[in-house]
Amino acid sequence: MQKNLFAILKGEFLTNKDASKNWSYILFCTLLAIIMIASSHTAEKKVFKVAELNQEIQELRSEFVDSRKRLMQLKMESNIAEMMKPKGIFTSDQPAIKIVIESDESN
Repeated sequence: MQKNLFAILKGEFLTNKDASKNWSYILFCTLLAIIMIASSHTAEKKVFKVAELNQEIQELRSEFVDSRKRLMQLKMESNIAEMMKPKGIFTSDQPAIKIVIESDESN
C-alpha cells in the first residue's frame, strides 16, 4: 500500500504505459471543472443583477408614490385657489347657474 501511495505522489501514473488513459480522464475532469466554475460565475452574476433590479424597482415604486401624492395635493381646490390669487383669479361666492334652453320642436 505504501508503494502505491508513493507511486501516486511521484506521478508515476502519468508516465507509465497506460498514461494516455489517465491523461484523457484528467483532461475530462479538468474540462468539467472549468464548465462548472463558468456556470457558477454566470449564475452569481444573474443573482446580483436580480438584486440590483429589485432595488431599482423599490426606488421607482417609492418615487411613483411620492409623485402621486404631490399630484393629489396640487389638484386640491384649495391649492389651486392659492396659486391663482396672484393672477387675480378667485373662486366664485355664488353657485353656478344652470341654463336650460327649450327648443320648439314644432318646426
